[in-house]
Order: sequence, then C-alpha cells, then structure tokens
Amino acid sequence: MSRLMIIVGSVRPGRIGLPIATWVRDSVAARGDFEIDWVDLAELGLPFMDEPSHPRLRTYTHQHTLDWSARVDAADAILLVTPEYNHSYSPALKNAFDFLMQEWWRKPVAFVSYGGVSGGSRGVVAFEPVILQLGMVRVGAAVEIPFAGRLVVDGVFTPEQKEIDILEKLLDETASLVEPLRPLKNRRPAAQLG
Repeated sequence: MSRLMIIVGSVRPGRIGLPIATWVRDSVAARGDFEIDWVDLAELGLPFMDEPSHPRLRTYTHQHTLDWSARVDAADAILLVTPEYNHSYSPALKNAFDFLMQEWWRKPVAFVSYGGVSGGSRGVVAFEPVILQLGMVRVGAAVEIPFAGRLVVDGVFTPEQKEIDILEKLLDETASLVEPLRPLKNRRPAAQLG
C-alpha cells in the first residue's frame, strides 16, 4: 500500500484548514488504497530553519530534522491542504519544505487549497516554483474551496458535491502516479544538487 502524507499547511490559531484536512483524511481513509501519514504543522512544531548546512547535503544536526527527513522519505506522495495568505503560501508550509531537499524528489504532490474568491489558487501558483525546484510532480486535479469558512460549522467542514468529486479525481490521479515515479525517487541528478 502506498503512503500518502497529508500536510495541514496552516498553523494559525482558529484555522479552518484543520477541519478541511480532517475531511480529506477521512475521505482518503474511506478509500482504503493509501496508508496515511498525518502531518499537522502546528503539532510538528518545526522551528524556523535552524540547520547549519544546505539541505542537499543531508548532514542534519537536529533530531527534529532527522525525524522530518525520515517521514518525508517514507512517503510515496504528498497532499497539501493549504491556505492562501496575501496571494501566496503559508510561511509554515514553506519552512517545512525548506528543511529538506532530496527527500521530495519525484514524488507526486496534490493540492487542496482554500481562501477567499480564488479558493486558494494564488497560493498554489506561488508554491509551484518550489515544487518544481524540488523535482516534485504536480497532480493535475486540484480542489479549490472559495470562501471556505462558510462550509465550516462548529469546527466541521461539510464539502459541496463539487469538492467531493474533485477530491476523488485528485486521489485517483495521485494513486496512478505513485508506481511510475517510484523508481525515480532515489535518482536525483547530481546537477540538481546545487
């Protein structure tokens, strides 16, 4: 069974990303075709980048980085539940990605975004150069939830049919990419290490 890491990309108190991510996690679990590694960045508690060496060297000095590296290495695919902040991405999400480099290589990455009128799409677009540099492969289907707060009542996110249908397509596509990309995960070209 493939391992899907679901990352809750916001650490803001009162965030609506947690109930949205919980819906995503429950939907993935109901399918039964992925083992889930649930990563709430608020619980993970990575400090602001504190490794002295460039992450391409993988000479980590802190236990939190070693643990994070092992978890990302073990993942076959990544699903980001991410807000849009000021037409861009969450700083906590960027920081979590910046701790590592090679561990992300040739893994499928999917987005469930939320925000105002754009549904978080501008935050995803801003993050695309990051995943491109890290050698990740973006899943084409993306769940974008405009004005997501209206769908969270008493801490529970209730999706509309559109979100349910697109999430299913996103998960199908993610599953279809895992095996073709698996042999490439440990073949990061030396030219890309700089």
